Amino acid sequence: MEASEPTALQQRERIDFSMTRDKPRTVVLKKNLARSIRQGHPWIYRDALDVRVIPEHGALVEVHTRDGRPIARGFWDKRSPIAVRVLESGGPGHRFADADSLVAERLRAALDRRLERLDFSETDAFRWVHGEADLLPGVHVDFYADTAVVRFDGDGARAFYAPFEPRLRLAAEPRLPIRAVLDRSSPKTHAKEDEREVRENGVRFLVDLAHGQKGGFFIDQRENRVRVAGRARGKSVLDLFGYTGGFAVHAAMAGARSTDNVDVAKAAIVAARRNFKLNNLPMDRARFHALDAFAFLTAAIERGDRWDIVISDPPSFASNKAAVPAARKAYQRLHELASAVTAPGGLLCVSSCSSHFSKDDFLASIEAGVSQAGRVWAFEAQYDTAFDHPVLPAFPEGDYLKFVMGRVR
Repeated sequence: MEASEPTALQQRERIDFSMTRDKPRTVVLKKNLARSIRQGHPWIYRDALDVRVIPEHGALVEVHTRDGRPIARGFWDKRSPIAVRVLESGGPGHRFADADSLVAERLRAALDRRLERLDFSETDAFRWVHGEADLLPGVHVDFYADTAVVRFDGDGARAFYAPFEPRLRLAAEPRLPIRAVLDRSSPKTHAKEDEREVRENGVRFLVDLAHGQKGGFFIDQRENRVRVAGRARGKSVLDLFGYTGGFAVHAAMAGARSTDNVDVAKAAIVAARRNFKLNNLPMDRARFHALDAFAFLTAAIERGDRWDIVISDPPSFASNKAAVPAARKAYQRLHELASAVTAPGGLLCVSSCSSHFSKDDFLASIEAGVSQAGRVWAFEAQYDTAFDHPVLPAFPEGDYLKFVMGRVR
């Protein structure tokens, strides 16, 4: 019986993934981290390991306990303090899977979970791969209309997942049309063609895939934008650190009486204005301010300006643990100023995107800031990231976004 002709998909798999990975190198734990690793923590720092021969970037390594028992497999990064990003852990007798098959399976599974919940006709911008939380450590993939935007956390991840574009395309077929794959971690310069129009719950946005913040848009706030929009009809809305108008455009689409979008970056304000026009919103009810948010608020207080809804979504004030004390002061001052311009009985919505600043600390900074403004804070609700940014219970470092809503009297 003659063998059948290979399909196009099989041919591509043969071309792209014909290489065989080297046998995993063994690294040994100096510290007793077995419990943490078995519970699913995906990082092992260099100072926790005894390594005789330094592996290359992206090399597959097998982690052993001091008594010689294999406990995990992952890939190596020569430069990062996080030396091993764990792909799979297991106790005695566990049989580790083939790494390439594991990556392929997890890429498909991550996409399945997103497409099960998204109406692609209404929302075509989402996070496909959320790194460690999708058991694909060191890589993030955002999808915008027809383009996958990739970010690698270091050279180890880049080397391990290579060749990554064909892996993505195979995992997407035939459900997701990929026109292009853009590597945001690459120093390569990109052209104007890297702009895309996307839809988020039916609202249209232009996204700069090459130069925009994060992958181009703050997808993680998608569900929080809807929550604010649901309260915005007939209200005046102030969007601080508004970037390209995510919250303000949603509020205006929901019938807000007026919107003010504030961002220190002039390019972001230009983009926000374009997004308002893209959605055919009345420009006479929208104002745009290329100003520092703290300076804007100080001037607004002096004028006696008030808004029914105030949203504050600043960049991270605490990029590491050492920055937490300064971040605490910055958040508290910001909440003081933001609450001072919130109308009596108005809604204050504040956010933090730092995993180093705990939820309890963040809530305390709101209460202290509002109190300093001579106002009273009534907590309503706390939310985190959109569903396509999952959080692993064993990985608190990935639990970064806090979005809090409350009334100010």
